[in-house]
Amino acid sequence: MLIQQETWITPLDEARTLHLYIPDGLTPGQKVPVLYMFDGHNLFVDEDATYGKSWGLKDYLDQTGLPLIVVGLECNHEGNRRLWEFSPYDFADPVWGEVQGQGELLLDWMSGELKEWVDENLPVLTDREHTFIGGSSMGGLMALYAGGRYSSVYSRAACLSPYLGLVMEPLCEDLDEAWIEEDTQFYISWGGMETGTQEELAQVTADNLTIQRILEDKASVYLHCYPEGTHCEACWEEETPVWMEELGILQRCWEETE
Repeated sequence: MLIQQETWITPLDEARTLHLYIPDGLTPGQKVPVLYMFDGHNLFVDEDATYGKSWGLKDYLDQTGLPLIVVGLECNHEGNRRLWEFSPYDFADPVWGEVQGQGELLLDWMSGELKEWVDENLPVLTDREHTFIGGSSMGGLMALYAGGRYSSVYSRAACLSPYLGLVMEPLCEDLDEAWIEEDTQFYISWGGMETGTQEELAQVTADNLTIQRILEDKASVYLHCYPEGTHCEACWEEETPVWMEELGILQRCWEETE
């Protein structure tokens, strides 16, 4: 079932909606893994999605019967404030203007106060082995940053089409310096049709390969370029079975039912 629950983001002093997926049929006392995701309104059903198309994650989870709870945090829809909240870094975008990164504040809150609420109020397994994070675009950047800087909390990070361009330098520095649990796993993907030119695609590809080289001595990295992929929820929906399998999320979820 889907539940919309208001939460208070203490460091940002703002109320926000959580979109929660809780599988039907959990037995009394049963606890299952948990996946934290960004842009919760775009995850589950089309009627809630910003552009009228979601990841279809509710249908996928319903059809597979996967014993997994998903905690989706809705973004701030005011102006360019989504970029502020979903970036750990300041940067100036030629279209969206100045961005004052609040991503680290948000991840501190998610990994602390929000996780404490989830652990206390939802039937989740609380250890890092059963705690995952994921997102796309700016949410993909946040999942990538979280997997590197908060690997004591999250063991798996699904980073779909992560935004890298104007934050590449500080991100690489942070990931290079980060202490990462050795069993942490990253799924990083991008689409061949996301950029306007072949030169831009080459740069995005090079950036993702650079991230892989930084992480590969510290963690497991699964890298994918989808030649026909575009920057949209429909394409990210098609990837769901892939990253669920490659990151071992399916295996960890089903282990809990044996």
